[in-house]
Amino acid sequence: MHVQQFRGSEIVDVSRMFQILVHCQEKQVPIIGLVMNDRGFISRVLCPKFGGYLTFGSLEKGKESAPAQPTVADLINVYNIRQIGPDTKVFGIIGKPVGHSKSPILHNEAFRSVGLNAVYVPFLVDDLAKFLHTYSSPDFAGFSCTIPHKEDAVRCCDEVDPIARDIGAVNTIIRKPNGNLVGYNTDYVGAISAIEDGIRATQSTRSTTSPLAGRLFVVIGAGGAGKALAYGAKEKGARVVIANRTFARAQELGNLIGGPALTLAELENYHPEEGMILANTTAIGMHPNTNDTPLSKQALKSYAVVFDAVYTPKETRLLREAAECGATVVSGLEMFIRQAEGQFEHFTGMPAVDGKFRALATSLDNPSTMKGKDRAAAKPRL
Repeated sequence: MHVQQFRGSEIVDVSRMFQILVHCQEKQVPIIGLVMNDRGFISRVLCPKFGGYLTFGSLEKGKESAPAQPTVADLINVYNIRQIGPDTKVFGIIGKPVGHSKSPILHNEAFRSVGLNAVYVPFLVDDLAKFLHTYSSPDFAGFSCTIPHKEDAVRCCDEVDPIARDIGAVNTIIRKPNGNLVGYNTDYVGAISAIEDGIRATQSTRSTTSPLAGRLFVVIGAGGAGKALAYGAKEKGARVVIANRTFARAQELGNLIGGPALTLAELENYHPEEGMILANTTAIGMHPNTNDTPLSKQALKSYAVVFDAVYTPKETRLLREAAECGATVVSGLEMFIRQAEGQFEHFTGMPAVDGKFRALATSLDNPSTMKGKDRAAAKPRL
């Protein structure tokens, strides 16, 4: 038995380990090959695909014997590692950070439910172009893109859906059989429809038009998600305002969508009218920084609707304080569910099963319902 370990400084370094595993398998040499850091997490999950003899997992969270070591329960129940083989297609979420994402739980369970031989893993990526060039095999079939890579993804794709190009951000990448990368954006539909439904459920609206039409819609953030929300709100007839920590970035997006720009400091005293809509698209308030908020409670009193793209935790400080001020609040979990349904359809060519993603995502807040009877009965073992 041969054991190979090293520490890679970037996720692209893990590809060398995969090459070693394949070479040893061809020579019929049993090998355990792992990359020992956060960027090497994929080596622990994908090793069966490339011929690794075994992997390691901790018996419980907090008892890891090495960095980025998953639990045995996660290897079995989340990543379905017993079913991973040479023909398994690889999907995943590209981001930095990426460890907070619930997407692997959601997509792996969805793949399992339709019998797809695929696995979805977190990719902690520093350089998007280098990553996509390194993992160019057809087996790396599709990716979700999150902070901070959504804008770079537009430039990295060979083809970009017209709406995603207009937005200037891609959150979904598909590798076609010819190797070309195609970029899409499912964020804008997911977020805007969630906000519209939240308003319709709590406020009287005209059924023939969007409840966003004519409303002042303030977007916090000028990155990929901010661009998607700004684009979607403008398409629905809203008057869009961009607020960002860096004014130049706010101004750049404001110019693109034809709306004014503010700094976050200026937003504190911005209340030209009552009944405004606020959408936070930044990571402010995301776990572990759950006490952070992009806007003070005092400033929230001018808003009738508040949306937060952050979904970990489900109730952020921003949403909690907005609700205390009497606003209709819309959780980022709604956007997460809806954009994930769109991604699943791009990944698989199948329609998302009605209600399936919602049930899975809701169970993330109640892990005991996640696995079902069979999952709960599974005993972690090596």
